[in-house]
Amino acid sequence: MKKIFGSILLLLSMIGIANSQSAYQPYSYQFYQKLNPDVYSTQTSQHSSLKPYFIDDSLLKHHYDSLMNYGSDGKPHSWGYKKLFNEHLIDVRDSNSTFYADLLPDFGVGRDFSGKLTTSTTSLGLQVGGTISNKFYYNISGYESGAVFPEYLSTYINQVGIIPGQAYAKTYGTNGFDWSYITAVASYTPIKYLNISAGRDKTFIGDGYRSELLSDYASPYLFFKLTGTLGNVRYMAMWADMNDPVASSFATDNIYRRKLGMFHYLDWNVSNRVSLGFFDAIISYTTDDKGNKRPFDFSYLDPVIFLRPVEAANGSPDNAFIGFTGKYKITDDITAYGQFALDEFSASQFFSNLGSYRNKYAWQLGVRGSDLFGVKTLTYLFEYNTAKPYTYSERSYIENYSDNGEPLAHPWGANFRELVGLLNYSYKRFDFSGEGDFGRYGLDINGLNYGKDIFQLYTMPARIDGNYTGQGLTTNMVYIEGKIAYLLNPKYNLRIELGGIIRTETNSQFNDKTTMLTIGLRSSFRNLYTDLASYKTH
Repeated sequence: MKKIFGSILLLLSMIGIANSQSAYQPYSYQFYQKLNPDVYSTQTSQHSSLKPYFIDDSLLKHHYDSLMNYGSDGKPHSWGYKKLFNEHLIDVRDSNSTFYADLLPDFGVGRDFSGKLTTSTTSLGLQVGGTISNKFYYNISGYESGAVFPEYLSTYINQVGIIPGQAYAKTYGTNGFDWSYITAVASYTPIKYLNISAGRDKTFIGDGYRSELLSDYASPYLFFKLTGTLGNVRYMAMWADMNDPVASSFATDNIYRRKLGMFHYLDWNVSNRVSLGFFDAIISYTTDDKGNKRPFDFSYLDPVIFLRPVEAANGSPDNAFIGFTGKYKITDDITAYGQFALDEFSASQFFSNLGSYRNKYAWQLGVRGSDLFGVKTLTYLFEYNTAKPYTYSERSYIENYSDNGEPLAHPWGANFRELVGLLNYSYKRFDFSGEGDFGRYGLDINGLNYGKDIFQLYTMPARIDGNYTGQGLTTNMVYIEGKIAYLLNPKYNLRIELGGIIRTETNSQFNDKTTMLTIGLRSSFRNLYTDLASYKTH
């Protein structure tokens, strides 16, 4: 907790010197999909693919307020009733500023019937936030957590060393883990065309459940971000400081080696129905694999898209990555979207169809919408994702497309195909959600690199040509999850939640099955992914 309270004091000191943001809503798919009718209406032109959103946007504000104030009937209630069902624990407002604070419980217990294991989560968090005028916003949240996970997640954590998407895992007892999780954002909007934000958080690019470009899967990272909006164009430039516990370390770097990420994204709403996006990223190392320090390249401070020519002019020392997004609103209730990510491309080998290890790319195609079958608040998403072998990996361990030991894009890494579907239905305070995920991927086997593990060097492939998606130890996964939640307080998503998971993962070497039920008291808007594929061969 010392880190949490220290971060709070630091952020509050920043508030003291600020003289003048837009309301900021942490990204989570389950909450954001409730805004589908506004975001994907053919009558609006919302920049939907860059998340988190600025919720004071006039297109979203009314719907957002109705969700956050659900149950506020205007009638007199006791202090305890209001704090439990309608308000922040501390909620102070005046004509020029707001301040709120909440305790964030996350307690749960479950049973993994296949592994004959009782699972549990014991987590307590704290968040504070607020605004100063309509220009400055701040939020900080932190958790101290401990858990016993089902066997497939414990296997993943033991292989990776990271609680999925959160932090470094410390073990306790026979099969328990504990960890700390902290996010902080300070955001300033000096004029309506520009937002400046900094802190420790995640960014998601895309209209789908997954992203092949930049997702919210990996742990939070330190960032500085500029977001400009002019008419139908929104542009983001972000610089991030990340670490890599997988790459070999040196005494001069303390514990982990550092790396820098530079990200640019331009979202163009061509019309109310059509949007196009252009993305690029550079992953740059501060210490090479031999322990040599490298000075910072100030040309990477250029906020203009694309940096690939700059990186090439410097001798291509870093990992350059580009991508494209698009969406088309077919009707108010149906939107088609997609992504294409290009890591490396050799035209002569690509068109010869030889399956070269150097042709590294990924793509996504999906459809999403609301009011399925005419049922109000029934939202849906169906999506296909795939990544060729060796995509996101690099010629140097430190330069792969990752943060804190996990992928920055799709959580499965590369060398996979995935078909995922999600449904969500809300009725008063009840929320029903379901997910079906069907995947095929190839794990490494016999000491050879078949391209799924992005932390391996792509310059040492199992073969030069003849590569195909799913090669290696071909593995099939089926993941089905259902949840029923009763919302207690919408301000920080406090809810009682009952969930169930059925997961199978099969190949010629192992046949794993997980069947489990969980119940708990949950809070916050964090995305915590449990629909993960194996990282390595067992």
